[in-house]
Amino acid sequence: MRCAGILMPVSSLPSKRGIGTLGDQARRFIDFLVRSGQSAWQILPIVPTGYGDSPYQSFSSFAGNPYLIDLDDLADEGLICRAELDRIDWGADVARVDYEALYRERFAPLRAAVERLGAASPAALSAFTRAQASWLDDYALFMAIKDAHGGAAWSSWEPPLRFRQPAAIHRVRSELADGIAFWKGVQFLFFRQWARLAARAATADVAIIGDLPIYVAWDSADVWAHPEQFQLDAEETPIEVAGCPPDGFSAEGQRWGNPLFDWDRMRAGGYRWWIDRIAYQLRLFDVLRIDHYRGFDSYYAIPRASTTARGGRWRKGPGIEFFRALKRSIGEGRIIAEDLGFTTASVRHLLAQTGYPGMKVLQFAFDSRDGDGGRSMPGDYPRNCVAYVGTHDNDTVLGWLESAPAEDVVRARASLFLDADVDANWAMMRAIWNSPADTAIVQMQDVLGLDGSARMNTPSTLGGNWTWRALPGFASDDLAERLHCEMERCGRLPDPSDRHRVAEPMAGCGQLHDETRSSMGNRLARADDANGEQQHERGCDHGRGQSETC
Repeated sequence: MRCAGILMPVSSLPSKRGIGTLGDQARRFIDFLVRSGQSAWQILPIVPTGYGDSPYQSFSSFAGNPYLIDLDDLADEGLICRAELDRIDWGADVARVDYEALYRERFAPLRAAVERLGAASPAALSAFTRAQASWLDDYALFMAIKDAHGGAAWSSWEPPLRFRQPAAIHRVRSELADGIAFWKGVQFLFFRQWARLAARAATADVAIIGDLPIYVAWDSADVWAHPEQFQLDAEETPIEVAGCPPDGFSAEGQRWGNPLFDWDRMRAGGYRWWIDRIAYQLRLFDVLRIDHYRGFDSYYAIPRASTTARGGRWRKGPGIEFFRALKRSIGEGRIIAEDLGFTTASVRHLLAQTGYPGMKVLQFAFDSRDGDGGRSMPGDYPRNCVAYVGTHDNDTVLGWLESAPAEDVVRARASLFLDADVDANWAMMRAIWNSPADTAIVQMQDVLGLDGSARMNTPSTLGGNWTWRALPGFASDDLAERLHCEMERCGRLPDPSDRHRVAEPMAGCGQLHDETRSSMGNRLARADDANGEQQHERGCDHGRGQSETC
């Protein structure tokens, strides 16, 4: 069955506390998706944001973002004083996230909440910390030490802590016990709210599509606690870093700066680190988009000293062996392969072997910068793919029409009959809704008809990204009705007879979901080898935010 969804970052929801959260507006958005005939809500990574406020540069692959915890829900539980929240200045612009204000103001009320949490829910907190100890112990310790060092990266800590010498770790666990307990409490609050929101989506039969960055940040609990999994030297410094080569979109390429995986060591260990990471994500989400999928076939390695990506070279990734190990461990999984960027025959073959749906981006069909504009028009999409007008790394439709090369815009207007009397955003969305793709996802900004000022991220830039927020009242009944009519015309309304669900609950947060998986989630990520061969080529991964300069 054909279905549709909306890409809307949690952080972009309205709220009076500076950033979108897992609270009332998220629940209302699920209701809006139901009224508008949508089957899926795609989000960005919900991990703590790190360098450049990017969710693709996180302090942990496993932790939840403290900024997304809804403080008003905590006030309703008696864990925070609402009057104190109302006195906090969260930033003047309701259409933008002010990350500096969040960093300055968010943690005081969270500390108050965690202090009261110990008395209010000691058994639940204890159960959560035991169940999540495999990652939570390292993360909470990492954050407590980071706090004690004024937020400095672990690479600048004194050697006994940097290299995790047992005596130093034992000592600091005692000295920083309160800080460790705080960070564990914050994670309990986050995942309790996440479980409730996921249960709400399950009841509404809305599948949540999560997002997993392929790489992790160097300044992360992942690398600090497991340096053996990465290509590091004797000082635990990256030998080479991740990125992609120069192309028609960037003359210097993109130097993301993430450490590279030691795939030989991972292979010897049965890929356990990676399998655990993906299995964990699939307990949170109905479907998981794996970012930069081509990196499993081959990855671009840049010398650490290089300031651009020009000096890099391609190295062989784990290939199908990894995915076979993954499937032996967790089954087929409900995975979307982000196969955008520079692709080769071997990348396309790997996608066909796994059977995962790839991605199609309509804006790229008209792009002349890599000489392949027009190769992948909506009518040519395979069924086994997820179609987009643009992703979070693309401009909005209206912004793209203003900023793209003139010849690309002319081609798009001619191909899609975008004359002056046509709402270009709706025409381009309608093109992917009418395509053969099983699943079509549009950005909320395009549904709202916003210009380029609402763009979420511009790759290879630092500052001003990840800040867009919708205004209160954005999810109106009129807009829901218009979307619902479009879904009906395009044959993408949910099937009322197809209502069984969904993601497993976070252990320690209570049994909030049904045990069965959603059939919609399975449809999104089913194996379809016949269609899997039909993957398009693009230039380098120009739609991304995983960079030291992103």
